[in-house]
Amino acid sequence: MKRLILAFMLCWIAAQVHAAEWMTDLPKALAKAKADKKMVLMDFTGSDWCPGCIELHKKVLATPEFEKYADKNLVLVVVDFPQKKEQTEELKKANQALLGKYNVDGFPTVIVLDKDGAQVSKMDGYEGDSPQDFIAKLDKLKQKSS
Repeated sequence: MKRLILAFMLCWIAAQVHAAEWMTDLPKALAKAKADKKMVLMDFTGSDWCPGCIELHKKVLATPEFEKYADKNLVLVVVDFPQKKEQTEELKKANQALLGKYNVDGFPTVIVLDKDGAQVSKMDGYEGDSPQDFIAKLDKLKQKSS
C-alpha cells in the first residue's frame, strides 16, 4: 500500500512540474497562437556558445515562474544557432531565413509577435532582467496587442 501511495505521489508531482513547450516551426506556432489567442515569443539564441543566451535561458526562460506564465500566455519558438548541437539542414535553413526576415544581428534577441503574426517587440541582448521584470514587459506588450 505504501508503494502505491508513493507511486501516486510521484506521478502527481511529475504532472505538476511542467516545462514550457518550445517549438521550432514558426508557421505551426503562428497557427497555434491564432487558435489559442496568444502571443508568439521567438528566442533567437546560440544555445551552446552564447553567454548572454545561456544566462537568459537559465535566469528567465527556464524558471518555473516564466514557464507558468508562458503556458497561459505564449507560444514559444526557439530559433537556435548552435555550434555543437546537431540540427537538420531544413531547420538550419529555416532559422537562417528567420534571422534575415527579422533583422537579427546579435544574440540573444527576443521577438514578440501578436496572435496574427505582427511584430510587437524586439529585445536585443539580456540585461539581467528577473523573471518578474521580463513577465512585466510581456504583460505590457499583451495589453498593447489586445
